[in-house]
Amino acid sequence: MVTPLPGGVGISGLTVYDWEAADGLCGGTPHMHLVCSEAYVVIGGEGSVQTLTTSGFADTPLRPGDVVWFTPGTIHRLVNAGGLRLVVLMQNSGLPEAGDAVFTFPPHVLADPDTYRAAAVLTGDHAAAARRRRDLALEGFLTLRREGGLREFHSAAHRLKSELLDAWWFRWRDGPLAATLATGGQLAALKAGDPSHLDHGEVSRLERPEDPLFGMCGLLHAYPSPSS
Repeated sequence: MVTPLPGGVGISGLTVYDWEAADGLCGGTPHMHLVCSEAYVVIGGEGSVQTLTTSGFADTPLRPGDVVWFTPGTIHRLVNAGGLRLVVLMQNSGLPEAGDAVFTFPPHVLADPDTYRAAAVLTGDHAAAARRRRDLALEGFLTLRREGGLREFHSAAHRLKSELLDAWWFRWRDGPLAATLATGGQLAALKAGDPSHLDHGEVSRLERPEDPLFGMCGLLHAYPSPSS
């Protein structure tokens, strides 16, 4: 049996796209998470993460050894200035794969769930489809940065994902919440003089996925989320 990753965290290896976009920069697809914080551990190359929140726009440099993280509601776009590679740590393991991301498509795409799904899904040539998706999301991102409208985007994101909230709740309950409660039980047992859970120490291992996926920000080696 493989034990869950510590704290219900998800982990992926990411090689950020080197495709040039309309503004002359290379990189990934701008998007936002509704309930997951995300962290980057930079392991190679250089670049930055552009972010947009109600506090404004920021461009945070990324160099080897840097660790950068941000909370839900942070629109983010990875910029690749040369060979940018990351280890991505994601809160609430399983939720990003279950739809906790909304692309910054233009308002007319966000307004219709069917139009949004058609723009978000990768069909046919996945590399070409991922690039088209990136370019469409960048169009909306640049408009948001230039003209504002973040709260309208937040409302659209909520509408698009409202039907998934019950499923997300169960994933949270069975993942991060269960891990926290397990730690609480161990602490209570230790305080009561019972260290018996230490008899069950074990080592687990996940093999690096062989075939990368065309993810939101680059070629993604997404490690599976083991369950107990």
